[in-house]
Amino acid sequence: MKNWLRIVGLIAFLAAARGMWAADASGTWKGAFDFQGGSVPLAIHLTVAGTDVTGTVEGLPTTPVDIHEGKTDGTAVSFWVNTDYQGQSYKLVFKGTLSGAGDEAAYTLGTEDGSWSAQMTAKRDPAATVAASGPDVTGNWKGAFDFNGESVPLVFKLKSAAGVVTGTVEGLETSPAEIHEGKIDGDTMTFWLNTDYQGQTYKLVYKGKIAADEIKFSFGTEDGSWGTDMTASKSL
Repeated sequence: MKNWLRIVGLIAFLAAARGMWAADASGTWKGAFDFQGGSVPLAIHLTVAGTDVTGTVEGLPTTPVDIHEGKTDGTAVSFWVNTDYQGQSYKLVFKGTLSGAGDEAAYTLGTEDGSWSAQMTAKRDPAATVAASGPDVTGNWKGAFDFNGESVPLVFKLKSAAGVVTGTVEGLETSPAEIHEGKIDGDTMTFWLNTDYQGQTYKLVYKGKIAADEIKFSFGTEDGSWGTDMTASKSL
């Protein structure tokens, strides 16, 4: 019986340790890889929730790019991104392993078909993490705005870490719409998304002032031809 309890305790400890490693991947990581004899610096912004990883990668020809199918398992992190090079789109797969201290990660990245690959070491950037930490807006936020005399309800499903915001907005014509280039600077959050209206695609730019339990948004089309305001409250 005692041995069985020890085994159960060991399993619980290992599960907790894996969870700590997963959470430790959140933050900003910087490194560089070699491409045709030149050094290409990258900044990888990660947000971890459970075993899911979201965020962006800056420094590729298309920048920033959103992370897709991000996963973490213990010290391992994996995801893929889309980027363009010489007029062609490529899917790049990233696989990383965190060091024992948790402040360095060894990455292999390359095309999905294996025709090109490279290695890089990324180090956690504490300065960037502290400077861009800001408030945590992770969670669901609900509100509504007026459009042509009608109330349009929206739900913001947000994840944030180290000043990077990812997630979706539900309630627009294109729903859910994925958030792009989400950032927090002090008490201000910004991002943009694409949505369709009457057969045309529009880029909507959002700017929000963050308080304890609400976000006051101003948002509208990129060219300024339309805009509105709304307040979103955190939903429990």
